[in-house]
Amino acid sequence: MSDSTPAAPVVLDVWCELQCPDCHQALTDVHALRAKYGDRLEVRLRHFPLEKHKHAYAAAQAAEEAADQGKGWPYIEAVLAHTADLARTGEPLLVEVARELGLDTEEMDTALIDGRHMLIVDADQAEGKAIGVTGTPTYAIGDERLDGGKSQDGLRERIEEIADRLLAERG
Repeated sequence: MSDSTPAAPVVLDVWCELQCPDCHQALTDVHALRAKYGDRLEVRLRHFPLEKHKHAYAAAQAAEEAADQGKGWPYIEAVLAHTADLARTGEPLLVEVARELGLDTEEMDTALIDGRHMLIVDADQAEGKAIGVTGTPTYAIGDERLDGGKSQDGLRERIEEIADRLLAERG
């Protein structure tokens, strides 16, 4: 291995629910973190649909289908921009967002019917519960979990402190 091999990025898991208004607000922090760290920080959306939101589980599955079609983050951001609409209209909104992004809407509809992405969503949710996630958004970076469900004040700064420390440790 040469000295020029880039270090693996620091991973930030964002436990999110696509019907959650707080998760929509958290996108501002995600954008700022991506701008600051670029490819040194890998931001991974992890699904944590809450029972109180009727369409969150379907939205998580739809996001996985959008990722399979190459537009995961654009889809996630578009759905989060319509959390109130999703609460009212449900799955038709998920298909409409797919249409707006140029995704295969027939495949999206089929994925929602056949449940092909349920295992991914279930695995994310189980892992979240195992590390103590109870609400969204929740962030996991290094060995720390930060709960943004009650307040997001100061969270980006705390994530930056942890990311800076982890990156410095990697050299």
